[in-house]
Amino acid sequence: MTTYPHLFQPLELGNVTLPNRVLMGSMHTNLEEAPDGFTRLAAFYAERARAGVGLIVTGGIAPNPEGAVFQGAAKLTDAHEAAAHRPVTAAVRGEGGRICLQILHAGRYAYSPELVAPSPIRAPINAFTPRALEHDEVERQIEDYVRCARLAVEAGYDGVEVMGSEGYLINQFLCRRTNQRTDDWGGDFTARMRFAVEIVRRIRAALGTDFLIIFRLSMLDLVEEGSSWQEVVALGRALEAVGVDLINTGIGWHEARVPTIVTSVPRAAFTEVTRRMKAELSVPLITTNRINMPGVAERVLAEGHADLVSMARPFLADPDWVKKAHEGRSDEINTCIACNQACLDHTFQGKLTSCLVNPRACHETELAITPTETPRDIAVVGAGPAGLAAAVTAARRGHRVVLFERADEVGGQFNHARRIPGKEEFDETLRYFKVMLDKHGVEVRLNTEASLDALRGFAAVVLASGVRPRHLDLPGSAHPKVLSYPEAIRHPERVGPRVAIIGAGGIGFDVAELLTHPGHEDATGQPWSAQALSGWCQEWGVDLAAREGAGLATPARPPTTRQVTLLQRKRSKPGKGLGTTSGWVHRASLRHRGVETLAGCEYLAIDDAGLHVRVAGEPRLLEVDSIVVCSGQEPVRELFGPLEAAGVAVHLIGGADEAAELDAKRAIDQGTRLAARL
Repeated sequence: MTTYPHLFQPLELGNVTLPNRVLMGSMHTNLEEAPDGFTRLAAFYAERARAGVGLIVTGGIAPNPEGAVFQGAAKLTDAHEAAAHRPVTAAVRGEGGRICLQILHAGRYAYSPELVAPSPIRAPINAFTPRALEHDEVERQIEDYVRCARLAVEAGYDGVEVMGSEGYLINQFLCRRTNQRTDDWGGDFTARMRFAVEIVRRIRAALGTDFLIIFRLSMLDLVEEGSSWQEVVALGRALEAVGVDLINTGIGWHEARVPTIVTSVPRAAFTEVTRRMKAELSVPLITTNRINMPGVAERVLAEGHADLVSMARPFLADPDWVKKAHEGRSDEINTCIACNQACLDHTFQGKLTSCLVNPRACHETELAITPTETPRDIAVVGAGPAGLAAAVTAARRGHRVVLFERADEVGGQFNHARRIPGKEEFDETLRYFKVMLDKHGVEVRLNTEASLDALRGFAAVVLASGVRPRHLDLPGSAHPKVLSYPEAIRHPERVGPRVAIIGAGGIGFDVAELLTHPGHEDATGQPWSAQALSGWCQEWGVDLAAREGAGLATPARPPTTRQVTLLQRKRSKPGKGLGTTSGWVHRASLRHRGVETLAGCEYLAIDDAGLHVRVAGEPRLLEVDSIVVCSGQEPVRELFGPLEAAGVAVHLIGGADEAAELDAKRAIDQGTRLAARL
């Protein structure tokens, strides 16, 4: 018996029976290009297979050099390269799992001067303009896909996923936006879809029926001149006819100006699209995007939206996701909060992928949480992200841990973050840590100010005492108009209708989001909320029924009752330091709400009239009712010197170590790594 009967129902695919309906979706980790990377990938995938994932799909591997996502990125073109993959497939099979290779040709998205595409049209997210493929070169590209699939068999894979979505090469052939050819590979949709269909047909012919073929079909392009719903259905039927085993759901091109996977996107926002496709096809369908907990996955399957659910980042957050769900321990799942900070941001920065809430992800071979041979008494001061990670990790290893927290709840700065509209997932992280504190026997002392005397008896003290807001050194800074960011976040009712926010970093953007987030209903009677799907679709202009175009509709911007100006001293673009893959979403969201941003500001004074500033050499008065200070933090570490002087082994982590822009990724990583070696 299981709490999730649909999730754990086996699925037969030819001669393969999957034990459950969970697909670990494709993620490029940059281990594919790292020294000894395939050995590390083997450990990464094996840990997930051991916990019962039904089927794994690798990160994208190019079928030829010009198709690689960047110059030197992983490709599979010969027997030598196939041999490098065998440790991965052997490790997964050794744990009883199954794994498919994703074949991904980047086309005009390739960050390389050698890129090719159906037509010479530069992508707005790439500096390089592609060369148009000649007619015979299109044929060679297809053969490269077939060769890659053959080599995948040689490498030990159970099948391949052909990447046909997200705006990569196959998707580029499908749409008039990127295919302006007049030969056999362009023109009407029958010709434009020929490239995709031929790839699948020839792979099936070459490899027979015992080899799994998944096709990732872009069901909602979310770009102008993308595929219509009728065209998507036609392609799905054609793929079914040439022998695909599974069709996966792709949502949105990388250049689309609609967020699809960040935390503000409602959970399972796009499964309705897959449900509509199920009515058109008989082949099993996979749905994806913002499915992160078993209850969500079970509901999607129970309501007939799909035959399987694909999750990628949730398996970075918790390798044991499937096992915990199957054993009824969902409260112990370390939930993916869709922040992108250590996964997609790292990928696009050329760094190794990891996870904000689980630093071990992709670092399994070098960050082990092993039982200690010498249990000791450890004190952790501060129950923010750094302190929670340190306390839980040390306790997991067998140390006796006492956690001191001056507030009446654990969480630290996370208790601010989780109040921001669109960041409700941070509640899940706090839920996870609370469960782990209890499970591993951490003694938690709330409302307790740690003192030197209280800490003397411990073998080691971890000082994770966090930060305090930096004082604003400005005439009038004590004016009643002025609020700190913690006060504004906890008590937005104290903030007036005209607001100036000093500081345009991550906290400033969060405060602006909170203060401009509407609290009333729109004309349909549905609440405007980042977690309300109808309101989210209206704000971003998404039509899940794809009645017109490729899922785009006219946006209906949310109303707001506050006029907000976001200011910074730097002359650079406000929000420049936000996440690589999510910053544009935050900036666009504030534009939707009419937030004004000012850079290069010199703050002069605050008085009854408002905030006096100088911008580009010109004095300016902002006639505001409230001024929220988000101008940085200072570390809280007064105990560090006395502890060192008393001979206590003391370690600084998190904001107490470095109070630059709040960084939960660094804090949790520091706490975990420190506790792993204590």
